[in-house]
Amino acid sequence: MRDRTAPLPLGLTRVAGHRGAKLRAPENTIVSFRAAKRLGAGWVELDAKLTRDGVPIVIHDQTLERTTDGAGRIESATLDEIGRLDAGKWFAPEFAGEKVPTLADALKAIAAEGIGVNVEIKPCPGRERDTAEASIAVIREVWPSSLPAPIISSFQHASLEKAKMVAPELPRGLLLETREVDWRETATRLGCKAIHPKWSELSAEWVAEIHKAGFACVTWTVNDPQAAKRLLDWDVDCIITDAPDLIVPVAS
Repeated sequence: MRDRTAPLPLGLTRVAGHRGAKLRAPENTIVSFRAAKRLGAGWVELDAKLTRDGVPIVIHDQTLERTTDGAGRIESATLDEIGRLDAGKWFAPEFAGEKVPTLADALKAIAAEGIGVNVEIKPCPGRERDTAEASIAVIREVWPSSLPAPIISSFQHASLEKAKMVAPELPRGLLLETREVDWRETATRLGCKAIHPKWSELSAEWVAEIHKAGFACVTWTVNDPQAAKRLLDWDVDCIITDAPDLIVPVAS
């Protein structure tokens, strides 16, 4: 077991809020990022994709229906059209009026909270490289040097390749649904600093392999405190959770 008092790699903290605090506020909204901080998370994770007119916004799905009062595919809507939608009242009446934030506005709000951010490039099909490049341009414009550099993560190798090309100084994380045979080679080729495995795929042995290979281990999405404790006992660096208030107590 590694020294728990030693600083974590990449400026990470033990707990990161998934899409803010997804179980406590409407996901991927500024109110959700602020809630994550209030509930004890030192980092948050968010999803970036492009509008029809090429502006990075913060939303997870390929379509608007689940988390807004709009309809249709993200890549078919302009920033102005998405900006008129409500992204809060679907979650609870008290969140009515929340908007789908631009990546720039989300990053400014997160930076104001003094916490770190994991920007997942979640591109619409065919926009893997464009989404990475546009998101990185925003990060460079608005993210303060006083905070840890944002981690750029993705399942899409093309997005990580573009990130490596245009912003080699920003750490990258390889997202994995399963333990792929060539995970180490893929992460090395993409110049990643972190592996982001699905938590249920992890074992103590794999976490040790990840660290031995020189990568940080950031796992998702853990809402069970007992599972979180087990993962921390395996020396996972950071746990991404929908409910920071459930996980922070076992990570302290």
